[in-house]
Amino acid sequence: MTTPPPLLPLALWTIAALVWPPLAGAVIHAATPRDYVAVVGSAGPGDTVRLAPGLYSRGLRLHGLMGSPGAPIVIEGPAAGEPAVFIAAPGRNTVSLLDSAHVVVRNLVLDGRGLPVDGVKCEGHARFAHHITLEGLTIRGHGHDQQTVGLSSKCPAWNWVIRDNVIEGAGTGIYLGNSDGSDPFVAGLIEGNMIVDSLGYDLQIKHQAPRPQVAGMPTAVSETHIRRNVFSKANGGSQGDMARPNVLLGHFPLDGAGVDDQYRVYGNFFHDNPHESLLQAEGNVSIHDNIFFNPHGDALRLQPHHARPRQVSIRHNTVVASATGIRVIGGDERFRQVVAANAVFAGAALQGGEQHWNVTGTYAAAAEWLVAPFASLGALDFSPRGRALDLPAAREVPAIDRQDFYGHARHAPSAGAIAPGQPAAWLLGLSRLP
Repeated sequence: MTTPPPLLPLALWTIAALVWPPLAGAVIHAATPRDYVAVVGSAGPGDTVRLAPGLYSRGLRLHGLMGSPGAPIVIEGPAAGEPAVFIAAPGRNTVSLLDSAHVVVRNLVLDGRGLPVDGVKCEGHARFAHHITLEGLTIRGHGHDQQTVGLSSKCPAWNWVIRDNVIEGAGTGIYLGNSDGSDPFVAGLIEGNMIVDSLGYDLQIKHQAPRPQVAGMPTAVSETHIRRNVFSKANGGSQGDMARPNVLLGHFPLDGAGVDDQYRVYGNFFHDNPHESLLQAEGNVSIHDNIFFNPHGDALRLQPHHARPRQVSIRHNTVVASATGIRVIGGDERFRQVVAANAVFAGAALQGGEQHWNVTGTYAAAAEWLVAPFASLGALDFSPRGRALDLPAAREVPAIDRQDFYGHARHAPSAGAIAPGQPAAWLLGLSRLP
């Protein structure tokens, strides 16, 4: 399998999303619930609209709002103290995106009030929305039904950053793309979010039909990174035919532009789903250095959905699941589906894939190998006991990344998400990861 490119370019891009160079003539606008609509509408590249604490009842309409590279339009609530709260109203999505680019929205509370409207939505009739950053949002009260979404793109979307948001009890937490595959989500970064107790998916990225020709959309090989998130469905998920995994990743285009794109899924905590698996995926996907804990069922399933698993790498994950740990079925024979150097403690540890150097045991045996895998939330510790998960040095385990779940360096071959020999940097619970 080809080793993915290093993270440096993405890291620099991520920093740029936070630290923009000053722009001559840029203005900081103060706005209140009374005047913010006009203030937002008049903002130009490099401008910042600072919203005062209070209740905002007219939504946030971002239609035709165009920042520029290095000089986005920023709309932000207070970073601390009393928040700027946008309350939902019937018949409209609270934050509505349409044909906008280079826009940052951060530090807002979106209260759906149980209405059948989405929190953030790129509207289905939009031609595009690109270089959009959504960060520090608290999205609540969007659980009217499974079709109600906390954060959604229903248009061609690329170079989005979805960072440090908390989405609780939504119908679907994040839904990117369209049900028929017509509106691709390309080259995204989804990091640092906590999405819990959705009725359906915490995160779904739809499969992609042949990519439409939209000016500015990336045509070179790109990656969507999903990292440092917490996905939990311990409570309130739908059952029976409506049950959904915590995360579902659909395939990229099967030919043409985007055919070699891939998902990189790493450093996440996948927690509990009484009715479905924690992660289901197809297409091109690299899954490494994650922790999967499902006391009620399956962990990972790579299987056909709208297409087949293609280029797959599942490495250096720690999996504790009462049913199946890692299952890879129905893969495209033209590609490799590699399952290597994982630590899997499950009712049925491994099924399918090209298996190398994994350490496996029963679900109950996790307590013998890991420090505190069955502790209460806030005290969970999936670190190996001593150097139990070391692998013989003669075994050359191909590493996608030299760092483990906590960012510790891997100095010797080992199985699982956490390198042996170092204490846990923090214990796991339902909170955003440090």
